[in-house]
Amino acid sequence: MAKYTGPSCKLCRREMVPLMLKGQRCLTDKCAIKKRKFPPGPPKKRRTKLSDYGVQLREKQRIKRTYGLLEGQFKRSFVDATRMKGVTGSNMLSLLERRLDNVVFRMGFASSRMQSRQFVQHSHILVDGGIVNIPSFRVKEGMVIQVRDSFKENVMLEDSVKLSKAVSSVPSWIEVDHENKSGKVVRLPERTDITDSFNEQLVVELYSK
Repeated sequence: MAKYTGPSCKLCRREMVPLMLKGQRCLTDKCAIKKRKFPPGPPKKRRTKLSDYGVQLREKQRIKRTYGLLEGQFKRSFVDATRMKGVTGSNMLSLLERRLDNVVFRMGFASSRMQSRQFVQHSHILVDGGIVNIPSFRVKEGMVIQVRDSFKENVMLEDSVKLSKAVSSVPSWIEVDHENKSGKVVRLPERTDITDSFNEQLVVELYSK
């Protein structure tokens, strides 16, 4: 499966917002944005003012990189969203939130989506009692997500749960039992459940050209 293997911190610096790609590190003074408050690349090539297309592109890149997707994966989510009833932008974000790797991250079982994806690929996550090792698997209402018994005592998992309890809150569309390392999708996510300051309409305008 294709994936981005370059430097994660450079992605945050390019968007000039912390994308939480390295979990707890992004909350400390080691964060690349705090240390180098300018985008990567030669100074002479950094544009101070973006065109309308540039603004749309940067927003698309920010959302795509936040969820850790490549262009093809992100575009497929957008195409699926256009086939659904309702607002395309909101549908797209809802589909991205329903990815299994994102749900595991939202539940606090991983400190970043990258780590969550690794847990899923290594078969540490169960969905309704069965192993699902596909990060892009879309959860449905009523599904139960749990950590395999053999992985519940893992140090990285324990650290992630502690971090989640301290600095983040669980979205209202899922319920989590941190003690038993399990959770349930009580309903599908809506646009109001996503607190990130995304402007998804810019993505719709970009792909509609």
